[in-house]
Amino acid sequence: MEAIALLVNDHKILRGLLGKLEKSTPKAAATRTKLLASIKANIEAHTTIEEEIFYPAFQEAGKKGDDDKMYFEALEEHRAAGDLVLPDLLATDPASEQFGGRAKVLKEMIEHHAGEEEKEMFPRARKLLDLAARKSLGAQMEKRRKELLGRNA
Repeated sequence: MEAIALLVNDHKILRGLLGKLEKSTPKAAATRTKLLASIKANIEAHTTIEEEIFYPAFQEAGKKGDDDKMYFEALEEHRAAGDLVLPDLLATDPASEQFGGRAKVLKEMIEHHAGEEEKEMFPRARKLLDLAARKSLGAQMEKRRKELLGRNA
């Protein structure tokens, strides 16, 4: 699969999972716990393939200051979501009202990040990396994603 298509598909999966989590209620603590485990696994796999494979290729191909800015901003957004907001949510009682608020913050962060990538970084990547390069990256990313998520990925 072509790299950008793979990443957009990941965004779609995460948006769906986060939407379900946001609509859940404190009475559905077991459902929230299961959804959150899936969200955590998908976020970790997605950020890993971006940071190990896609972002370095983007940065290496980039030629303008804006490319570096996009690269470093994307890394910082990953850090904020994965190192700050997600662990806080994981430590929150899924039967609490506080959980819902924290889930909404994570959803908004992920939607913002995915939207920026889809509107700014990915169109630029299409100009910097030809189709053959994007397909090669996609194959590497798909393989790594399967390693991270297991065979069901």
